[in-house]
Amino acid sequence: MKVVVLVGGVGGARFLVGLKAALGLPGDSGHQVTAIVNVGDDIWMHGLRVCPDLDTCMYTLGGGADAERGWGRAGETWTVRAELADYGAEPSWFGLGDRDLATHLVRTRLLQAGASLTAVTDRLCERWQPGVSLLPVSDHEVETHVLVEQGEIHFEEWWVRHRAELPAYGFVSVGADDATITPAVAEALAGADAVLLAPSNPVVSIGAMLAVPGLRDALRATAARVVGLSPIVAGRPLRGMADACMAAIGVASTAEAVGRFYGARRDGGLLDGWLVHTEDEAEIDGVEVRSVPLLMSGTEATAAMVRRALELAGTTRVG
Repeated sequence: MKVVVLVGGVGGARFLVGLKAALGLPGDSGHQVTAIVNVGDDIWMHGLRVCPDLDTCMYTLGGGADAERGWGRAGETWTVRAELADYGAEPSWFGLGDRDLATHLVRTRLLQAGASLTAVTDRLCERWQPGVSLLPVSDHEVETHVLVEQGEIHFEEWWVRHRAELPAYGFVSVGADDATITPAVAEALAGADAVLLAPSNPVVSIGAMLAVPGLRDALRATAARVVGLSPIVAGRPLRGMADACMAAIGVASTAEAVGRFYGARRDGGLLDGWLVHTEDEAEIDGVEVRSVPLLMSGTEATAAMVRRALELAGTTRVG
């Protein structure tokens, strides 16, 4: 079975861990997982190209992530950050750990040598062996910016520096108009047996990917059923500040509203199926909705979510 998943950062990485468990990976099951990963958080920082979502997935699946924070490297040190602070180097609000810095140095060197982000990600994954294929949604630079009263700032500045406390009036995918999905992404979706939308942020993770030309068309064209998992659990975002993002675009923080935001594939949207948490409800014309526990409290709980999603996608029962 070939499973393709659209994911963001921390929540998406944890979802992928559960997916691997549900499919018995690594192992000889023959199943293949391809994760199409958001690049909207990517940013140039101190001359280096930083890809937060790709790295979070890679470190988490490769066993090198900081389990408490959910992002960055385990056993991290911060000598370089302290030295930059002593120099008064800006921006000071984004900290690069020493171990993490090595990843960005290798990535930047390879990108500047002419390699695509897809090829660079493959090279980095040779070390981490994540057990799934990690594909950036685009090899072009596409960055999510936030419209605030003071102007337009990068999403990472709004998220990390301001902790999403600056009122947001909208989001812009800078560079998306000149971007395309990669051939690898198109091929993965065309050959998929099931496509899942992880319970990642619907605006700045899944939504940022959908802003890349070609992705919506590829999702609508795939022969596989497309099943999404709600990021809203018991009326609250599963993780992070998704409610602030959704409020900025006029979408309520409910499982039904997010499902309607994605829309039914038969009507030009994306979804064939939609999983909501047992305490939530949703009615979406043209979408098969089921209620299941969606709290990612551990690997087995997440694997159980995945199994229900794959069942709704019409694949053979697993696990």
